[in-house]
Amino acid sequence: MTFDDRSPTARRRPANRFFKPTLALCGALALAGAAQAQDAAALHAKFQSLQDKLAHNAYGRPLVLQSTQSGDHLEGEVYARVDQPYAMVQKGLQGTDNWCGILILHLNVKMCRAQPAGLDMALGRKYDQPVDDAYKLHFDYKPVADGADYLRTELTSADGPLGTRDYRIAVEAAPLDAGHTMLHMSYAYGFGFTARVAMNTYLSTVGADKVGFSTTGQDGDGKPAYVGGVRGLVERNTMRYYLAIDDYVAAPAPAQLEQRLNTWFDATERYPRQLHEMDKADYLAMKRTEAKR
Repeated sequence: MTFDDRSPTARRRPANRFFKPTLALCGALALAGAAQAQDAAALHAKFQSLQDKLAHNAYGRPLVLQSTQSGDHLEGEVYARVDQPYAMVQKGLQGTDNWCGILILHLNVKMCRAQPAGLDMALGRKYDQPVDDAYKLHFDYKPVADGADYLRTELTSADGPLGTRDYRIAVEAAPLDAGHTMLHMSYAYGFGFTARVAMNTYLSTVGADKVGFSTTGQDGDGKPAYVGGVRGLVERNTMRYYLAIDDYVAAPAPAQLEQRLNTWFDATERYPRQLHEMDKADYLAMKRTEAKR
């Protein structure tokens, strides 16, 4: 038999050292859970405020798109009802492999390779282009929240092509009912002098007739007049990325690539004034090659 001649307080210290980090972890998890509940509640409240716009719009689907320009910062946002259960949307938005499957659908994404904590990508023109001629960039992947009632994921890149910077693609989702999901997606980036010159050159030449989705009134024939310029540019890409997400979560398996390519192209063709760029056969041939990369 041995005796412990330490004081009662000293004898309790090992237990204190064990419980303190455990209590801290429990506190952190509780705070995270509370934050997710608050974010989910905020998304529900936002959707409630958009009920009329989601039900009555020119998109032919429950969707609201908006854009803002603040100095040298552009952002496009989509609020939409996804016709898939939350668990399926959640699964489709988890991990860098899935995000490469989403992003490769976009016309300008020439290559995407999943890394453990991010995506290596190549951005180029809207035609079949060698990867060596495309702009390389890396997106960091951050799963901010991933719970049973709320998900938020962010992709960020400090630098982009032609002097653009601070890219961010953020998606949050929450269950709406048993078969539908609320989705909020935003696409934003900043630009400096070089990017401003490049965008102005594009918008005054081949992009002169390009428009976005927001209306600014009516033209001389009484038809909708759409926003142009850099806001039109960010709205077109925001819509393309949203359609890629909506498409992918419905068919995430690798064997469903052909289904995703066809569905995404057909979805963009519902808005030819803004999104038509090429014939379907050319898009499919280009993307089959790029998806193999």
